Amino acid sequence: MSQARNFADLLASGTTITSDKLDDNAIHGNRNLIINGACTISQRGTSETGITSGGYKNAPDRFKFELSSLGTWTASQSTDAPDGFSNSYKLECTTADASPSADDFCFLQHFIEAQNLQHLKYGTSGAKNLTLSFWVKSNKTGTYGNYLYRQDALRIYSYSYTINTANTWEYKTINISGDTTGAIANDNGRGIRISFTIGTGSNRASGSVSNSWESYTNKAQEGLSNQVNLADTVGNTWQITGVQLEVGEATPFEHRSYGDELRRCQRYYYENPAFIGVGLGSSVIARATATHPTSMRASPSLTIAGSPEAFDGSGGLVVTGVSSNYSNTILFNADLSNTGSGSSGRAVCVVANLYTSSNKIKVDAEL
Repeated sequence: MSQARNFADLLASGTTITSDKLDDNAIHGNRNLIINGACTISQRGTSETGITSGGYKNAPDRFKFELSSLGTWTASQSTDAPDGFSNSYKLECTTADASPSADDFCFLQHFIEAQNLQHLKYGTSGAKNLTLSFWVKSNKTGTYGNYLYRQDALRIYSYSYTINTANTWEYKTINISGDTTGAIANDNGRGIRISFTIGTGSNRASGSVSNSWESYTNKAQEGLSNQVNLADTVGNTWQITGVQLEVGEATPFEHRSYGDELRRCQRYYYENPAFIGVGLGSSVIARATATHPTSMRASPSLTIAGSPEAFDGSGGLVVTGVSSNYSNTILFNADLSNTGSGSSGRAVCVVANLYTSSNKIKVDAEL
């Protein structure tokens, strides 16, 4: 009997509806705990070459590339994707490392905000089972060892999947049992980290995966002894899209509108604030204020990239830095500095910024 029919029958019978009467496996909206799982949003840019260190790259939002001394890479938002998807996150090895040192590693990670996970009831006897599903493609077949990590409780769930056919999109599902040990804090910190392993040195290769939640005791639990090392040959590629984490069994991917997904991403990062500021002096262009496009996860950091411009009554000025950052989760609020000349204490309004792909202000509250 369908979920809708069950629900209608319950109402007709006068039964009180409680959470245990609702089927976690029913196909409904807002079930995917992953933001930008279809890789459609790429605010920082669509490609970045020569990567030798970790961080959020010019590639799809909410996926962080973690790297330590394991080759050189290009990360990009690719238009190569399985049917029903338009984009994927693509990694390509451009400098090989066939013999990693013991502590080398390469991961693609996604962090889920802790307060978005309270319905999982982790740390209680009613902890919910999850399913992680995704589409993956690589020229290199073999076994890939991955893990989920819970920072609040120091718990890890390691698992593996196999790429069977080279250069072919394959769909994977991973069943994850609920964890009755240790709660997820109800805050804006890291609740669960999902880590896709691209390659590791021996210190992150335990030889097996747990396929269950266990205490995190050492980094050897993060990898697998027979894990594929995608850094061993120049030109190796790995791509992923359609990433979904949900309560219960796997359901069809939850496609969100572009605007909905963009707003979710902007809680953690956005660029190009349009603002009006009041001039303060010759070296400080203005105290600039604007409302964030959405409430941010935390008070953001601000970074100037390129040479964005501002304008006063006498012409254009180049924004060179942030002298003071007063921003909070609602407002962009900062004193912006410049190296140009200007009259001390000018009280004119300044409008910023003249945005291009390379001239921008980065507003960052990432996990």
